[in-house]
Amino acid sequence: MKKLHQLVLRTYIGPFIMTFFIALFILLMQFLWKYIDDLVGKGLEWYIIGELLFYASATFVPLALPLAILLSSIMTIGSLGENYELVALKSAGISLTKIMWPLVIVSLMLVLSAFYFSNNVLPVANLKMGSLLYDVRQQRPAFNIVEGIYYKGIDNYVIKVEKKEGDGNVLRNLKIYDHTERRGNVNITLAEWGTMNTTEDEHFLVFTLYNGSNYQDMPSEDSRDQSREFQRTYFDKQVRKFDLSAFALERTDEDLFRSNFRMLNLTQLIHFEDSIKSSINNREKEFIKTNFGRFYYYQGIDSLSKSKLHVKEDVLVFDFFNEKDANYQRLITEQALGTIRQLKENAQLSHEEFRQRKRSLARYQIEFHRKFTLSFAILVLFMIGAPLGAIIRKGGFGLPVVASVLFFVLFHVISITGEKFVREGVLDAWQGMWMASFLLLPIAVLLTIKASTDSAVLDMDSYIAKLAKMKIGLKYLRIFQRKSEKNESHT
Repeated sequence: MKKLHQLVLRTYIGPFIMTFFIALFILLMQFLWKYIDDLVGKGLEWYIIGELLFYASATFVPLALPLAILLSSIMTIGSLGENYELVALKSAGISLTKIMWPLVIVSLMLVLSAFYFSNNVLPVANLKMGSLLYDVRQQRPAFNIVEGIYYKGIDNYVIKVEKKEGDGNVLRNLKIYDHTERRGNVNITLAEWGTMNTTEDEHFLVFTLYNGSNYQDMPSEDSRDQSREFQRTYFDKQVRKFDLSAFALERTDEDLFRSNFRMLNLTQLIHFEDSIKSSINNREKEFIKTNFGRFYYYQGIDSLSKSKLHVKEDVLVFDFFNEKDANYQRLITEQALGTIRQLKENAQLSHEEFRQRKRSLARYQIEFHRKFTLSFAILVLFMIGAPLGAIIRKGGFGLPVVASVLFFVLFHVISITGEKFVREGVLDAWQGMWMASFLLLPIAVLLTIKASTDSAVLDMDSYIAKLAKMKIGLKYLRIFQRKSEKNESHT
């Protein structure tokens, strides 16, 4: 490998790794901020949260990788231009294409890696994250008894504590309402004080109560008897145990999520797409057979009558209708209107059903094309970033960040718009998903040509000079017009 290629690669690898992890961190913080209410206060172990963040970070690679490619390529070539290394290399007869050649090789390797990641790693990461996030969101808040507030976190029990000592284990003036019989507040335990501890496996909560009493209503054998007997028991010490298994994180079977379009590879997406298309075609045939068959049945006239009368069908219907009395005409009209209303209702319901089925099909088609658009977007954004860095000749996090963010936002907005058009049925899947790449590809080619020919695309001095020439030209044009007007007036 030439020393030039080593220099370019060393200049490129550092910014690429740094920008990739910075973008990934920002996206991960956005995810954490979005689901912070579902994570805080549930007593989750640190490794559960770590596992969730790990899988979430894997799902953000399709967003972070193109941005890192764009920004790092601008920074690398821009840094070479800012330090006049790019000028020195070009003066030595080395073209920009040869300077960028190692970066092209790296980008092609990243294209293949991104496709493998999208097809094999990303579906698994989406499955793991989706199932774990669902379980975390369904998880109950952690056990926490607050002074003076009724706590209802334990099934069939309500607990109130007037005061908690400093260590949190000694409680004063306890009330425990037992609702296991489903008859209301018929079983109440009062205690002056007590202690609260959990077992070693943390599956049970143990209350040790002192100097208290238990009040319990006794059920009456005769439902008509309005009198109520009750039982009151005093105790010096009593132990109550509560099951805390409901507070443990319960994992859902991952097979329930495997049919989601985000959790499938190319082979599985093709299988589901064919199944949905077949289902839609069968449903359309069934709709046509059922509804249009009924329509023609109700609109038909006895074939024997038609054969006897040699008249047109519309005349036959008109004459047949006029031969009946008014009540019969009204009955036929109401039946016809009812049939048409029913057919219209069926058509509207079927239209909505077909619309939802096609939206579901579009999601699988979108995910199919997304496997390829990510890889192609890396190549397009590199073709934009590297020439743009040679044109602006600025490194660091100043102008390169601004330029890369603008292009990435443009790419992301077009991608989201195309995806929405596909979901709504405005565009085909390949049109909407490839729209951003196809629109940015001419810009990439144009910037590559301009950078290779040393065209002053962003050179403000050249634009100022052109504007100055335009002003001078306009000045002479106005002088010429005035002279011509004077000559005309004299004549």
